Amino acid sequence: MELFQTILDILVSAAFWTAVLRIATPYILGTLGELLCERAGVLNLGIEGLMTMGAMAGWMAVYQGADLWTGVLGAALCGGLMGLLHATRTGPRGLSQHVAGIGGTLLGTGLSYFVSRPALPQASTPPTIEPFQPLALPGALAQTPMTYMALILVAVVADVLYRTPVGLAVRMVGENPAAAEAQGLSVTAVRIGAVVAGSALMALAGAFLTLSAFNAFFFNMVNGRGWICIALVVFASWRPGKALLGAVLFAAFDALQLRLQQVAGGVLPYQLFLMMPYLLSILALVLVARRASYPRALMIPYRKGER
Repeated sequence: MELFQTILDILVSAAFWTAVLRIATPYILGTLGELLCERAGVLNLGIEGLMTMGAMAGWMAVYQGADLWTGVLGAALCGGLMGLLHATRTGPRGLSQHVAGIGGTLLGTGLSYFVSRPALPQASTPPTIEPFQPLALPGALAQTPMTYMALILVAVVADVLYRTPVGLAVRMVGENPAAAEAQGLSVTAVRIGAVVAGSALMALAGAFLTLSAFNAFFFNMVNGRGWICIALVVFASWRPGKALLGAVLFAAFDALQLRLQQVAGGVLPYQLFLMMPYLLSILALVLVARRASYPRALMIPYRKGER
């Protein structure tokens, strides 16, 4: 009973939900990016590398003297270029999306560490920058500008996907590329555009870690967040609104376990609390995924003229 009351007190705390939104931000951006790619029929397993690249590029730009928003833009551009590489390998060349994605993760993480090491040869600890500061809007919890940007992007992506010709084209090439081609659309061009835009969003998820959540770039800082984003796309049934819900739900589990460690860590092993958000997310994924309607052309290479 005492534990239940403790959990209830945590859940009604404004500080708890402030932390939830902060934790959820990289998951929101990463899930939106992966969702865009998969809606066009392309699985992008390079998300871990893209997030690492975005974290490094954004931080490095600011560390070298650029302002924070220039760092955000630099991260997005690096992510877009990495996405272009993935899209051209899986689109016109028809390479395996699984293999190309894993290769993208290895390239992104390896290149990020390779660039950051020579740039800071004398640094024994990661140098720091001045990150985005929380901004309190009327009637809202205090968050950094990148969190507000992530929430706005959920609405933007949903609007583009369901209310514009561009979104219709993306969904069509992910469901029936032959029909899209019959309507005069270039399946390859649409898929490349979707993957580039989605990869830029994934890189922004990484940039949030160095420009908002922390103030330095260090090894393994992405820490598997990209793989969680891939699972959240399935949980969301490839819908932006549900992607936001899934990201907030996972972040709530994570924030809750951190606080429960403080009040019950002496009674129960801390590893139990660390497992909790993943176990609860797996349960939610199992319950939802059986009813999920995935893009029918997902992971299926397409060549013009083929049926």
